[in-house]
Amino acid sequence: MAVKILFFLLVISQISLASAQTAPAASTVPTASAANTGTPSNVVEKELEVAMGIDAIEKVDFDYSTKMTIGNEQFLKLVLVPQKREIIFKGLKPGRTTVLIRDTLGDIRLRYTVNVTATGKSNTVSELRELIGDVEGLDIGIKGGKVFVGGEIVVPDDIGRVSQVLASYPEVLTLIELSPQTQRIIARKMSDELARNNLKDVTVRVVNKVFWLEGVVSNEKKKELAGTIAKSYLPPKIQNLSASSQRIQTPVTEDILNFIAVNEKKEPQPAPKMVKITSQFVELSKSYNKVFAFKWAPLMGEDNSQIQFGQTKDGNLTGQASSGTLSATISNLFPKLNAAKSAGYARTIQSGMVIVRDGFTDGGKISKKTTIPFALGTGEFQKASAAEVGLDLDVKPKVLEQEKVELGIVLSVSIQVASGSASPVTTSNSINTNVVLKSKESAAIGGIVQNTSATDYDNTGNDPAPLQPSGDGGGGGSPLFRLYRSKSYSTNKSQYVIFVTPEIIESASAGSEEIRKKFRRRE
Repeated sequence: MAVKILFFLLVISQISLASAQTAPAASTVPTASAANTGTPSNVVEKELEVAMGIDAIEKVDFDYSTKMTIGNEQFLKLVLVPQKREIIFKGLKPGRTTVLIRDTLGDIRLRYTVNVTATGKSNTVSELRELIGDVEGLDIGIKGGKVFVGGEIVVPDDIGRVSQVLASYPEVLTLIELSPQTQRIIARKMSDELARNNLKDVTVRVVNKVFWLEGVVSNEKKKELAGTIAKSYLPPKIQNLSASSQRIQTPVTEDILNFIAVNEKKEPQPAPKMVKITSQFVELSKSYNKVFAFKWAPLMGEDNSQIQFGQTKDGNLTGQASSGTLSATISNLFPKLNAAKSAGYARTIQSGMVIVRDGFTDGGKISKKTTIPFALGTGEFQKASAAEVGLDLDVKPKVLEQEKVELGIVLSVSIQVASGSASPVTTSNSINTNVVLKSKESAAIGGIVQNTSATDYDNTGNDPAPLQPSGDGGGGGSPLFRLYRSKSYSTNKSQYVIFVTPEIIESASAGSEEIRKKFRRRE
């Protein structure tokens, strides 16, 4: 009996032990904390600390997608290098954020928790980027444990601002130089200014970041002038700001090497300047006439026309009352009306051009004449005569400073205003003056305006004399009565203006090509 009880207890203990061993295996449900993370079980978690100004480079062992998720982009910036499977982490602002990295299939493979910290050096880098980060050609960062600012500045004016900022950061390593392209531009400006100062044989080039002046001049003063002009084109802000802070290498005398050779010789006198003077004479005339006349003058002028009253006998009046007889022919029975208008317009333009050497005492002269022949008198007293019309220009120029020209001008112009009469009617205009004009500018140096108007009422100056009866009975007669009414209006306007234009030229051949084009013929 005791053995059976012992066997029964042994079986019960084995069953209990077996149930206790199998119970944990049946519980495969994940815990609440694992189910609520939202991250797949195959995602790798990494912690990363990035200091501002010091980039962190992470390598991955799979091809990642460039579409990455940053929790807060204010703290961190990513630079992707997919070819090398690299990711560069750049800290922007102190803080903590996450970065999710997916593979090319879109599955999340990496989850970075990035802590961006701000050290003393990173703060310096952030401040410098804010102050001078927009300057073209600069690179700001931390290398070898030091904050540095390096590169080549393209715009010389930016060096002044950079130098002023770096003066407040003595611990920053400065590696700034002027761009070679900028130096070439400055050298070209130096050459242009030297040519404008009659130093056309002097050239400027850049050798090892130093300006070389080369060429030949006739004396030492011109050599010194070339050096002074070249120094004036060095950026002034580099000299002023950089010299005070000594943060950037400043241009000094050694930055310009003067290799100009002096060839002492007597310089030829420059050729005197030439002055081209162009004058235009413009005359404008207008005339207008208006006539209105009413005339009525009937008359009896036929042969044997008479009016008789009373009895006649043998053609004589007897004095006895009788019926009158009327025998006459009346001409000009109807009134005459005369209305007419006439207007005329004429414009005369004459131009003269002469080239004169500056300082020539006799000046320049040009003349154009036309002879108009006509006859005076009649019969045996007739003789030949002639009238001249044309242009006479006499000018004496003198070149002054600032491309101004003093002109002594004598101009005479005569033109024909009427023809068809016994002798031609001409008019003459002349001017004698001294003016100062700038080269290539025109001015009206003289002119006259004349207006004439006249009005006539009942002017019978053109009316023929009254007809009187002829004594031999051969016709004629006198008007029975006369009615006349007229009004005439006439106005004449005339004006002339003289323009003159001086131009300083190097040679008398200047501008001749334009003149040749005017005379060129088509083949």
